[in-house]
Amino acid sequence: MKPLKEKISITIDRDILEKLKVDAEKDERSLSQYINKILKEHLKDEEMI
Repeated sequence: MKPLKEKISITIDRDILEKLKVDAEKDERSLSQYINKILKEHLKDEEMI
């Protein structure tokens, strides 16, 4: 069973968005998948503190 997903709307600085798009392409992921990945990594790192 796939995890539940929620659609959201955010505002993000243009320069950050462009960098995320480039990084997502390098990682062969969609922008949404890439942002999800880095947010999960960040939250996991935060829990270790």
